[in-house]
Amino acid sequence: MKEFELTPKMLTLSGVFYPTGYAFIMFPDADNARQAAGQVETISTNVMLLSPDTVLKEIGKIDGDSHAALPDVGTEGATVQRYVNLARKGHHALMVEMPDAKAAERIMAEVRKTSFSFGQRYHMLAIEDLE
Repeated sequence: MKEFELTPKMLTLSGVFYPTGYAFIMFPDADNARQAAGQVETISTNVMLLSPDTVLKEIGKIDGDSHAALPDVGTEGATVQRYVNLARKGHHALMVEMPDAKAAERIMAEVRKTSFSFGQRYHMLAIEDLE
């Protein structure tokens, strides 16, 4: 598993988190996230585990216990706000590269074996809910 590093390619021109070609999947605790990561790593070589603090600081741009509201920039902003709300409740996340629909289905088949709370797959011009 790789360490998460926020890169400019994961952001829109306005700086909002939008990692095209990846899924961002949240889990109620670290154990479920690690269990899913172990299974997913057999399919995708680009898997990153994010703690709640990392989600808040790197994705939500929130420092410490700040409750600053994120700017409303449409669907992307609402999605990031949902990640922030879950991270504040202790949810962990996996960011997984999903190059195509076939890989996405195989990865989600493994994720569904655990308890996950929310997932999104980022396409070039759309965000897909993962169920």
